Amino acid sequence: MAKASIKTVFLCSECGNDFSKWHGKCPACNEWGTLKEYTPPAGGQRGKGRANTPPLLSLEDILTNGDSERATTGISELDRVLGGGFLRGSVVLLGGNPGIGKSTLALQAAAAVGGTTLYVSAEESQEQIALRAKRLGASGEKVSITSENRWEGIEEQISLLKPEYFVIDSIQTIFTERGDALPGAISQVRECGQKILDVCKSRGTTAIIIGHVTKEGVIAGPRMLEHMVDTVLYLEGDTRHDYRLLRAEKNRFGSTNEVGVFEMTGEGMREVKNPSEMFLAERQSDAAGSAVFPSMEGTRPILVEIQALASNASFGTPQRNVTGFDLRRLSMLLAVLEKRLGVIVGTSDVFVNVVGGMRIDEPAADLAVISAVASSKKDQAVPGDTVLMGEIGLAGELRSIAGMDGRLKEAKRLGFKQAVVPHKGAKKVQGLHLTTCRTVSEAFKAIF
Repeated sequence: MAKASIKTVFLCSECGNDFSKWHGKCPACNEWGTLKEYTPPAGGQRGKGRANTPPLLSLEDILTNGDSERATTGISELDRVLGGGFLRGSVVLLGGNPGIGKSTLALQAAAAVGGTTLYVSAEESQEQIALRAKRLGASGEKVSITSENRWEGIEEQISLLKPEYFVIDSIQTIFTERGDALPGAISQVRECGQKILDVCKSRGTTAIIIGHVTKEGVIAGPRMLEHMVDTVLYLEGDTRHDYRLLRAEKNRFGSTNEVGVFEMTGEGMREVKNPSEMFLAERQSDAAGSAVFPSMEGTRPILVEIQALASNASFGTPQRNVTGFDLRRLSMLLAVLEKRLGVIVGTSDVFVNVVGGMRIDEPAADLAVISAVASSKKDQAVPGDTVLMGEIGLAGELRSIAGMDGRLKEAKRLGFKQAVVPHKGAKKVQGLHLTTCRTVSEAFKAIF
């Protein structure tokens, strides 16, 4: 009997659909250059279902008997971003640039969480991990380390150890024997990701998966990997500086607005208890082009400095460069600044920077941004003991914002004396002078 030939298909790295021939653009999701050659394993099966079919339960039984208690790691900044800690059976994907501290944070969490943990390090030897744990001062009583990178071997060790948690460092170095591609290939990442998910959901084990990122800053591999997992975390920061920001891009069990702040030290990732003081530590309060804005990151207000520089354009077309703020939003604010307030910036290069690597997406920062630009253009400093907040409309009106009470209390705690805020929703805070304004013009009269 003749042996059946193996047919090659083309798999889309974005949507996961396969096609019998190559296309420049995926017919399903319309993305360009995402089809990769894929040879299904012998037998024509890409993956097997879970070993045991999950029982059929009513929603009432799950709500009554289900155990939704979270396991805290003791690292409060990590627990904050996760939504209170790890949930049983959840899968967490942690991404970030090389050298940013992903493995360090994962090892600290594995040692601090309290349950039995299997740390799978396919990139480093067991001795290297042990030396790092010693440097971090991490307890290794309940942590087992393996350098296995073959999924079948990892699954066997999980069956023997029965850990409550396991760490995969990293998903791009793990491969399964059922696939023909090399580790890190799209098909291997997808297949191993599905197997990790099956183990977690069937055994109730929690997994932390470390993922490499591309030059665009997104986790390498098929986009479907991010859809599979429960939580996607990104560790951000500049390797030339010590501070790191942990953000949740996706969280099925908590908010995606929380931010964890860490400092990279010789003893590992040290959590920063008071980020506001850190972001304002080197601020020059009498410098033109600087304004302080109380940003709301989830449930926690963080005061950040917004810097702006307006200078004469060196070329015919003025530059608009932004770090940590939306460029299109800045263009709108500059138009309001010219049209409603008469501050001409159309012939000036404008640079805006949110200090400390923070990224601000909320419109509540409008007043602080436009005031920093005007301060630089006028060469007149915003009072150093003043915080600014408020959304700006195209008519120049100052609109109300959410969470104003918490922002004002944080400003008062850090020693600020004045606040310029929208008229609606403002409540008095003892020891903090409030200047309520209906328009940006009124706010500028109070500031300058």
